[in-house]
Amino acid sequence: MPQSLYLIDGSAYIFRAFHSLPMMTRSDGTPVNAVRGFTQMMINLRRDHPCDYFAVIFDPKGGSFRNEIYDLYKANRSAPPEELVPQFPLVRDATRALGLPVVEMANYEADDLIATYARLGEARDLDVFIVSSDKDLMQLVTERVKMLDPMKNSLIDAKGVREKFGVDPDKVIDVQALAGDSSDNVPGVPGIGIKTAAQLIEEYGDLDTLLARAGEIKQTKRRENLIAFADQARLSRRLVTLETQVDVEIDIEAFSHQSFEPDRLRPFLETMEFRTLAKRLGIELDVEITAPAPRSPAARNDEESTPIPPLGESHYALVTDVQALQAWIRKAQRSFHLAIDTETTSVNEMRAKLVGISLATAPGEACYIPLTHVDEFGLRCEPQLTIEAVREALDPLLRDPAILKIGHNLKYDLVVLRRHGFDVLGYDDTMLLSFALNGGKHGHGMDELSLRYLDHRPIAFKDVAGTGKAQVTFDQVPLEPACAYASEDADITFRLWQTFKPRLAREQVTSLYETIERPLVPILADMEMAGVRVDSDLLRKLSNDFAQKSARLEKEIHAIAGEPFTIGSPKQLGEILFGKLGLEGGKKSAKTGAYSTDASVLEDLARVHPLPAKVVEWRQVNKLRSTYTDALQEQVNEATNRVHTSYSMAGAQTGRLSSTDPNLQNIPIRTAEGRAIRGAFVAKPEHKILSADYSQVELRLAAHMAGEAALQQAFREGQDIHAITASQVFGVPLESMDSETRSRAKAINFGIIYGISAFGLANNLGIERGQAQAFINAYFARFPGIQDFMDRQKEFGREHRYVKTLFGRKIHLPGMTDKNAMRRGFAERQAINAPIQGTAADLIKRAMIRMPRALKTAGLSATMLLQVHDELIFEVPETEIEATVALVKQVMENACAPVLELCVPLTADAGVADSWLEAH
Repeated sequence: MPQSLYLIDGSAYIFRAFHSLPMMTRSDGTPVNAVRGFTQMMINLRRDHPCDYFAVIFDPKGGSFRNEIYDLYKANRSAPPEELVPQFPLVRDATRALGLPVVEMANYEADDLIATYARLGEARDLDVFIVSSDKDLMQLVTERVKMLDPMKNSLIDAKGVREKFGVDPDKVIDVQALAGDSSDNVPGVPGIGIKTAAQLIEEYGDLDTLLARAGEIKQTKRRENLIAFADQARLSRRLVTLETQVDVEIDIEAFSHQSFEPDRLRPFLETMEFRTLAKRLGIELDVEITAPAPRSPAARNDEESTPIPPLGESHYALVTDVQALQAWIRKAQRSFHLAIDTETTSVNEMRAKLVGISLATAPGEACYIPLTHVDEFGLRCEPQLTIEAVREALDPLLRDPAILKIGHNLKYDLVVLRRHGFDVLGYDDTMLLSFALNGGKHGHGMDELSLRYLDHRPIAFKDVAGTGKAQVTFDQVPLEPACAYASEDADITFRLWQTFKPRLAREQVTSLYETIERPLVPILADMEMAGVRVDSDLLRKLSNDFAQKSARLEKEIHAIAGEPFTIGSPKQLGEILFGKLGLEGGKKSAKTGAYSTDASVLEDLARVHPLPAKVVEWRQVNKLRSTYTDALQEQVNEATNRVHTSYSMAGAQTGRLSSTDPNLQNIPIRTAEGRAIRGAFVAKPEHKILSADYSQVELRLAAHMAGEAALQQAFREGQDIHAITASQVFGVPLESMDSETRSRAKAINFGIIYGISAFGLANNLGIERGQAQAFINAYFARFPGIQDFMDRQKEFGREHRYVKTLFGRKIHLPGMTDKNAMRRGFAERQAINAPIQGTAADLIKRAMIRMPRALKTAGLSATMLLQVHDELIFEVPETEIEATVALVKQVMENACAPVLELCVPLTADAGVADSWLEAH
């Protein structure tokens, strides 16, 4: 069996370790989080991948021979974080302590040494595994040399390289020479990305042949650039070509893999004060480690080197008298940081009763203040402080903006606290910090983040409150378990803040968080508390109408089927459609054995038979009744006589808000019945409803982002964009444009920015797929900037596994490199649309943040009630309508300034009426 050689890209591991762990320091103040993470990663790597030879390769201090070839090589690289610099030599110490060879050479990058050792390994008949996700190393892949992506724990072979670059490994260098590399400041040829470069190299064979025959290229700009920048392409090829003939100083035999020796590792662990790691490895340290308190509130010491107890071993305080509460207030005033969390009786913040408040002033230092706990007989538990006493003591601290309050999903706590007479000024939200940093990567719930970033599974609610019918509300939980549960939440929140906050600047999302996400919290809290008035009589009438229509449709469905059956039963419906009626296209679930009858199946069948069309209508009517007309009546708040929705700020990865309890953003508007529900949202006496929404905002943003001059000009001139598209694509003069042709153009306009396929467009328009593809081809031929934009987005997404909005929001798309074609295709469509939709979401958030101050400054008293995608809903005094409409339009249309200047104008349309339906 062939022996194996593992070559580790050590420099990449350092940065990965640094960014994956929160800041940790030794007792002498030396940062060690990267060292800690690197050590653990190397241990895990050796454990999971037994091999014969193993080496860790590092970049040398200073530049390489490439800087002599091109002095701007990697000139755009920013300096490493200040906290990381002293850890570089310590990581090398860690490598040696683990018994692994440290390999580096002046004037050569780690990639060059890896390339050389890969060649030498092949020559010795070794299977070589390069442990790195660096695309530059893909040129080295052969039958015997493969890459192991440590982020995905997946092997990259020649097929994987082709998926990434569109060519085989031996042509990667030529593709990179053409496309360049912005991260290394390799210039390439302007206007040519990876996809185009791959097509050119595949067509012409190699770079030299392509450059020699560049005059044959049909595309004018591409031909001109290849000719003008030929020398730059050749220079780029020299820069990206890895050196495989380095006169290395260490022979492969020195890489012979050995298990680590405890006696050799022990001194290093003692020096680093990694006590917990030593314990995990079964190594007993000779010294007892102590440490002073953290140097600053934002610095988190390593758990092995400080007195801070690990989560799960902390002992929290139960605060039941004013003197103890004052002591915690003084702690917060000294540290200038306070994590806060509320415990309540409901997840609905407008109905929740405040049960207690937990605080944390540092990791491991947390307490719980019970307020309204009761015993099994419903009698107040003692001792407890009253809400009035706590408000008097705590409210000045919460209102002090100099003391940073830290919460998780703080909007909920703000609403609950405001309803009970508290207010909070000056805060951070760890849920939004995570969302700004990791949107699209994973969820942002506290339990998930604690497990992911703190390696701790929090106490579950069911562990203190029970499950099922035996579950109690939190006010019935005994004080001691309530204290453990609530205090841990505050402690976790504080530690998550220390983990996330320093990453904002490093990952360049500070502006997004500070100017969009965080300022929106009190705006949404105000909107949720304001609520919106509904006409309960109209809702009851609509419910009755829907019930009658449902009954009528049920009779019609049974008549067509020839027998009664339960329409809501997918099993019975499937048997009628595919069994009795014999309709084609039935597919049975392997798990249940029943036919699928979801919406897409029924919509396809509705084209060939009346029964599925009736079922679709029946489902829609019953959903409207159960989800809206019946439910809204029950959701009217008894105290305010209004409906109060709750906005989710970290749900959609594009940054779009969503609403729940009730969901007011998904009320159907394509049917008369759906639109009628909006008629139940009405203004209070002597007020009107104002609806203002952006006109075609995503199409305008697409025109700007794609740099498509024809579309930009049309928007600047205020033309009908769908008519213009129809005229350009179908060759129909504007003066003779018919509604059907315009509708087809509208479907293409909106479909294109969602990455629609010919199959999808054909379904939308009810035409053949070939005709749909011809429409798409004609569109791209007339608007080539859109096609280039889409290609650039997919290429950027594949390289970085995220895309960005114009305001800097990173939308992570891990599926861009998925081996599953369906998941990869979905991610590619997201790469096109997410930056557009995300920019639109950021845009309206900016408008919402500015709106209250603008109204107040103008002396207007309108209340912002709802946000529905590109639309804002207000309740406006009848005497202020004209001034308010003008101001709202002005704020919305100038929401980009001063950060961004668009090539197209933003337009907001406004309507005013007694109800939302009429105003919209």
